[in-house]
Amino acid sequence: MSTDITIRPAGENDVARVLGFIRELARYERLEKDVIATEEDLRETLFGAHRYAEVVFACVGGEPVGFALFFHNFSTFKGRPGIYLEDLYVVPQMRGKGIGRALLEWLARTTLERRCARLEWAVLDWNEPSIAFYESLGAVPLDEWRTFRLTGAALEQLGGRTPLHAQ
Repeated sequence: MSTDITIRPAGENDVARVLGFIRELARYERLEKDVIATEEDLRETLFGAHRYAEVVFACVGGEPVGFALFFHNFSTFKGRPGIYLEDLYVVPQMRGKGIGRALLEWLARTTLERRCARLEWAVLDWNEPSIAFYESLGAVPLDEWRTFRLTGAALEQLGGRTPLHAQ
């Protein structure tokens, strides 16, 4: 692979680019309507007093061509933290050039350097190219696990607040 790839952390001045990549990923995943994040949301949650996640860019010629957004989780069974990769995206014209692999290699090294027990992520079941890529790296699907999500009115109700639609 002849492309010179560098990985660098995103800075607060990169918030617009991060949001742009999130929107491009959502478009690819056919979930664009679900993106409600704003630059201010990302500025606060990525660079504010409590940083909930981290972002790194994969750059070619100094220009970001992909990104990974990740955060720590915890395995009670292992008694150690892990890293959860929330988003991985490479611009279409740079796919197949080792960019995604470089991001995952960086994440794997970071996982080991931080003494985390594992690196995990989810992929949509229809995304066969990504599934094949991940499996080629040695990643295995956890078919026995199902992801659950609580959001919106159901979250508010369970959290003891009046659901938004009831107001």
